[in-house]
This record gives sequence, structure tokens and C-alpha cells, in this order.
Amino acid sequence: MSEVRARSGRQARQAERAQKGTGHGRPYILRNIPTYDVLSEENLLKIEAAADRVLAETGIEFRDDPVALDHWKRAGAEVQGLLVKFPPGMLREILRFAPAEFTQHARNPDHSVRIGGKNVVFAPAYGSPFVMDLDRGRRFGTMEDFRNFIKLAQSSPNFHHSGGTICEPTDVPVNKRHLDMVMAHIELSDRPFMGSVTAEERSEDSIAMARLLFGEGFVKENCVILGNVNVNSPLVWDGTMTRSLRAYARANQAAVVVPFILGGAMGPVTSAGGIVQSLAETMAGCALTQLERKGAPVIFGNFLSTMSLRSGSPTFGTPEPAIGSQVIGQLARRLNLPLRCAGNFTTSKLPDGQAMMEGTMSMLSAVHCGANFILHSAGFLDGLLSMSYEKFMLDADLCGALHAYLDGIRMDDDQLAVDAFAEVGPGNHFFGSSHTLRHYETAFWDSDLSDNEPFEKWEAAGSEDAALRANRQWKRRLAEYEAPALDDGVRDSLQDYVARKKADMPDAWH
Repeated sequence: MSEVRARSGRQARQAERAQKGTGHGRPYILRNIPTYDVLSEENLLKIEAAADRVLAETGIEFRDDPVALDHWKRAGAEVQGLLVKFPPGMLREILRFAPAEFTQHARNPDHSVRIGGKNVVFAPAYGSPFVMDLDRGRRFGTMEDFRNFIKLAQSSPNFHHSGGTICEPTDVPVNKRHLDMVMAHIELSDRPFMGSVTAEERSEDSIAMARLLFGEGFVKENCVILGNVNVNSPLVWDGTMTRSLRAYARANQAAVVVPFILGGAMGPVTSAGGIVQSLAETMAGCALTQLERKGAPVIFGNFLSTMSLRSGSPTFGTPEPAIGSQVIGQLARRLNLPLRCAGNFTTSKLPDGQAMMEGTMSMLSAVHCGANFILHSAGFLDGLLSMSYEKFMLDADLCGALHAYLDGIRMDDDQLAVDAFAEVGPGNHFFGSSHTLRHYETAFWDSDLSDNEPFEKWEAAGSEDAALRANRQWKRRLAEYEAPALDDGVRDSLQDYVARKKADMPDAWH
């Protein structure tokens, strides 16, 4: 069978599975396995009590955002200059108004995703200044790279979301690149996407472009864009982030609220202490969205990490954050909020065994903790400093496997296969049975990259490793990519908006 025919057959099977709600190719995953809860009720109460003490006794600073401070004053918090202290239970009471589940709409309605509950959404990695591949090595990311990764994500049935700043396009001025990035997501993908958060006006631009795409009335009532905002851990929310957070909430769009806690640097070295800090910081950010607009969608985020205490270097994909993610999942469910947690993390500098070991450790923690929106699902390398083309493809393959993993085991008479045992009988094989023939195309997950041939055949074909196969695959995917259709009038209005905004300001590179 030719490679083209094999791919077309696989695509047909993917479409069949998507229609049945199983396998990969669906707009999002509905998990059919339970979450993994590691702490008892008693110990969860200890975590929550410790976070309440931190919030009430130490407090959190809110810098360069007087509106945020006014919100807290009116809500009943104790505000001393920039420092805000929260009475126990106050934030949980505010968070009751946030939706437990919501839809982020895509311009192709078939690709809209449901975030929260038992739903799981995979999105690419986010924020790397460098990119790398086996041909050209490590280099600063460009707009061409940014567009390439959107195309690769759009081309894969294993993702559900176009992501956000997949890599930083350093060849475009800082104050203008957000316009080109949002435009690229809109033109090159018909899946949901994220907007800018690096300044309030850039967040507003992202939302304005979403209004041009979906219509102002639709955006007023529905979530169509996400903004990923980070705490300045420990215990500081700076105005750049809170202003963007409030911009998204004000427009009824979802902020993804994420502390990045590097244990031993921006947080305690103990896992329990890091979890306490994460809970306190995230609850404060999520609650602020509700003070800006009650009922606005928000995602409870988390990014625990460790460091080498001998060298001070960050480490990713280690076991302590993985088990910590399980606890974060329990805490988010107690707050009844959608969860963004973990991802495919590694400090490896190449798409090698270390990268896949660390990435799988971290990705499985995201799956088992109950994460609903999994950012950094693919491409993360070099401690998030680099976005790798080859690792993107390898991680996409892992995401495909996780689709099948999250489906669990279906139980019905056909799956139990009692009739197949009767047909085959003792001592015979099932390979030619009618049960096998009915299921042979869809029974097992089919990797796009693994080599399952005998050693001699693999050796005769060139002894290629997984990275080389991934290198060939991303080039083929880009060569075959076709952009989804976009209404010409919508494109014209968006291009006009981008041109006018760029013309109104000089280039800024810092």
C-alpha cells in the first residue's frame, strides 16, 4: 500500500472514530477514566487552611492597578497600600459565581471545545523565544516559525486548540506582533485560539479582532478567546497581568490564571508549601475576574516546578510537581472551577529519551489530575526556552495515544467478545475471526511515528530514530497543509484593523 493510500485510510478511520466520540480526531475529549486523588479530606482541609492563613496574614500585593485595589476594597478585603489581605472564605464565596464549565467557540463550530467537567482539551506549548529543528539547530523564533506551528497543529487530529504564543516571533516589533499572531491563528486554523496578555491594549486588540471574526453580539454572550495570565510569584500580582485579566473578564472572555512556582526560588522547596502558595495566588486571580464581571468564564491554572538546588537551574518533568498536580486537581474540583494543569514539560535540549521521559511523566500527571485545558501539550523543550519541530510531532503522537487512554474501556456485549470465543474455540487464533475483522481498523491506537518492524527491516531501511522520522513528518505536513476557508469580507476587515493599528504607532523592540 502506498504512503498516500495509508494516510487516506487512517484519515477515514479517524473520521469514523470522531463521529463515534472515541479515538482521536474529536473536537475535544470526554474522559472515561477517573481522576487520581492522592490526599484525604483531612489533608485537603489542611492545605486550604494554610492557604487561608497566607491570604489573611501575609496577603498578596496588587501593583500598578488601582481598579483592582478598588475592587478588593468594595468586596471587603483589607487593603493596606498595595497589600491586600483576605478574610477566610471570602475568595471561595466570590468564586461561586464563576461557571464550572463553558464552551470556547471556534470559527468552525465543529471544532468548538467544552472546558470543565470531564472534558479535556490539548493545546500546543506557549511562549518560547527560540525554536529548533535537526536541520538548522537552535535560533530565535520568527513569524514564519509561528505560522508553521499553527499549520502543524491544525493539520493534526490529536490537538483541539490552536494555542497562543506558540513561539515568540522576534522578527516583528514587540508592540505589533500580537496583531500578526492573532491574525495567523484566525487565518491558518479554524480551532479555538488565545490572545495577547502582554499589555492591556494588546488584550483589547485581541478581543476586538475576535469581535470582527465572530460578531460583536456573539462575543458579548459567548467565550471565543482565552488570555493566559501569570502571577509574579511569590504573592505579587502586577498591573500588566491584572489589567489584561480584567480586560478579558470585562468582555466575558476567559482568563487562564496561572502561578509559575519554581520550588526553592519563587516558592517553598516542599511540595505542600508550593501547593498552598499556588492555591492562594490562583484563587485571588480567579476571584478578581468575578469582581470585574460576575459570571465571566475563568480557568484555574497551575504550574509547579522544581530546581536543581546545587546549581539553581530550573528542572521540568520531575516527580514532585507531577504528584503535586494531582492535589491541585482535587483542590480545583472542590472550587468547582475548570482546570489548566501540567503539560509536556522537559529541560532536555534535544528531542531525545530525556525529553520523552520527563514529558510523559508530566503529561500523565495532567491527564490523571483532571486537567481540562492542557497547554504545553506539544513542542516544549529546553525548559520552555525552545519550541522544537521534531518534539512537536513526537508529542502530537503521544497526544494521540492519550485520546485512546482517556477513553478507558467500553463495556457492551460486542466488547466482551463472548461470541468470538465461541467462534474461535480453544487453542485457535483470533486473527481471522469475524470479531477481529469487524474491529481491525479501529481496535487499537495507530502511531504515526513508531517503528514496529523487525530489527533487520528497520536496519535495512536506514536505522532511523524517532527524531529523524519526526523531522520528515513535519516537513511533509507543512508541504501538504491547506488553510481552512475564511470569508473574504471577514479577512478584509481584520487586515484593515491590523493595518490601521500598526500605522498608529512606531515600531518598538522592547
